[in-house]
Amino acid sequence: MTPVAEQNADPAAFLAALEAQAQRVETPCGDGTMVWRIWGEGPALVLAHGAQGSWTHWVRNIESLSRHYRLIIADLPGHGDSAMPETEDHEGISKALAQGLEEILGTEGLPVDLCGFSFGGVALAHLAALHPHVARRLVIVGCGGLGTPMGHPRLGRISGLVGEERRAALKANLLGLMLHYPDSADDLAIHMLLPTAKAARLNASGLVLPDRLLKILPGIKAPVDAIWGTLDLPHPDPAAQEAVLRTVQPDMLFRVVDNSGHWAMYERPESFERELQSILSTPVRSVPSQ
Repeated sequence: MTPVAEQNADPAAFLAALEAQAQRVETPCGDGTMVWRIWGEGPALVLAHGAQGSWTHWVRNIESLSRHYRLIIADLPGHGDSAMPETEDHEGISKALAQGLEEILGTEGLPVDLCGFSFGGVALAHLAALHPHVARRLVIVGCGGLGTPMGHPRLGRISGLVGEERRAALKANLLGLMLHYPDSADDLAIHMLLPTAKAARLNASGLVLPDRLLKILPGIKAPVDAIWGTLDLPHPDPAAQEAVLRTVQPDMLFRVVDNSGHWAMYERPESFERELQSILSTPVRSVPSQ
């Protein structure tokens, strides 16, 4: 894996080099295309980012996970390089995701393992419910939409700031929502923050809150498992999240990543990957009819 110091020395060069290693695929999405990036060989694993994000939410995990899986990472509709969906709801998002995966993997390559972070987990949950032939299993990471009490993100103004004052404000916003430890809000994270937010055109909050995930979970026939950062700010108290999730899938695997905030796979990549691979290595269990 590229050392963290090297990633932070020139974030733009690191991201460009990593993206250059990917196969870029475009599939139908609304009036344009949905962009996917694919790394590695092996069992397919589909990853979806959070709201106002892009494929770069997984930047710290691609090199490692692609040694074991064929990573298929989406820019979700209305995010990154992808067009807006046909309709700005979960039906439209799920349609673009299903069409894309059918084109990339073919019917013989489905169902497939899915892993979604935050809004991406909610989007993939709807995909699994609305297009059940796609989902082998679903792993959600730090998702809202469970009807549980939310934390209190701390986001400040960026516009008009320049230089070190602007950098400090960006770092503070990362620590006020995504990350817990100051050292985690490094040059790479700061470099990625505004471009992904500015590229996002889909308003995701109404597609998550207050309980959109909880309502769709009973319609998923595949097993659903979860990973949570112990210090997740927007969706705190992993035990409370686990309790709600088990009301729907009592036998789910629920894993925690110690000393990590909401963006657990960036803040503690090795620990996150260990928990994810542990889940993916277990036999796929059957899910009783709801």
